[in-house]
Amino acid sequence: MATSALSSRIASEIINMIGAGELGPDAHVNTQKLAERFQVSRSPIRDALDDLARRGVLELRENRGYFVGKKRIKLDKQANTITLNDGPDGYYELAEDWLRDAVASDVTEQLLRDRYDLTKAQVFELLNRASQEGWAERKPGYGWRLLPVAKTPEAAEQIYRFRAVIEPAALLETTFELDRDVIAVQRSKQQRLLDGEIERLPAVRLMMLGVEVHEEIIKLSRNPFFIQGLERVNRLRRLIDYRAMIDRKRYYSQCTEHLAILDLIDRGDNLGASHLMRRHLSGALQRKSPYHQRGGRAASR
Repeated sequence: MATSALSSRIASEIINMIGAGELGPDAHVNTQKLAERFQVSRSPIRDALDDLARRGVLELRENRGYFVGKKRIKLDKQANTITLNDGPDGYYELAEDWLRDAVASDVTEQLLRDRYDLTKAQVFELLNRASQEGWAERKPGYGWRLLPVAKTPEAAEQIYRFRAVIEPAALLETTFELDRDVIAVQRSKQQRLLDGEIERLPAVRLMMLGVEVHEEIIKLSRNPFFIQGLERVNRLRRLIDYRAMIDRKRYYSQCTEHLAILDLIDRGDNLGASHLMRRHLSGALQRKSPYHQRGGRAASR
């Protein structure tokens, strides 16, 4: 049975989760939780699970669902490629080509259809997503223009400055609602990183876990504008950062700061957590700047 590009990429991400120990041996794989995590319907999730069962990665048990199988998963910890393409078909392919100057700034829908073997509807979805994320715009009259915002040091700095405003503020929202289960899950993930996973996990997995802890914290604000704002800049950030070389040593201090913020939230000290969040993000921006000034890239969360 043919598997869609989205399902294939979700399957790859599930393999990453297994290899990283997030899904342990014989663990039950919950379809609905995966759908919520990847913000897709259950259909591509089921297709991905079926594919992994055929490959022996998962076991389908009658009337019980999918479980992690006995097949050993080994990950390349230096991998720097996106394993889950949460965009339309061709989205990250175009982003990659744009980041490395393989396509001109002015493009047409027909050019994209031919270059990435897409249908008219797929190109429309791709460009609509790129437009929403702020790195493409329709030209007056005919064609599209790709914007340099997604590949400049200034864009990265502006994103961190934006985050340094909204993330500390979200912690002080009157609608903030503590969920200790969420805090416990994130604390466990950050502690596992400190206990050795920083050196073992693939680069992209490390980056995703850094994004996840911030997004899970801001969701507690129950303010949809803060939540959507962070999610949007994180998607744009991925275009800037996902090819970055990881400095693993920095993750030790970052995870320690994440844990301190989570502990303050758990104790009900949101004011202290807000101050620490601002320092955390300001420090990340300062650490990034020298790399950008030298023309390089460094990933900080």
